[in-house]
Amino acid sequence: MSINKKDIEEKVLSSLEQLRPFLHADGGDMELVEITDEAVVVVRLLGACSDCSMSMMTLKAGLEEAVKKVAPEVTSVVALAPETV
Repeated sequence: MSINKKDIEEKVLSSLEQLRPFLHADGGDMELVEITDEAVVVVRLLGACSDCSMSMMTLKAGLEEAVKKVAPEVTSVVALAPETV
């Protein structure tokens, strides 16, 4: 399967911008890390999102749903494990 990563990246970033005010309201954020050759979107949870019990629901029901609406070729959205200091 050949995917246009640049096109998907623009759509993911747009979707993330729509969610960002809600994330910021709770002290969190997300950043795009990569889009794999298998069309998996990888994000990093930041701030309060990194250890929030609801972050996976936000990721799947929020970002993944929004991304798949505009980029149906995306297979899933996953988060990197939180970084430990």
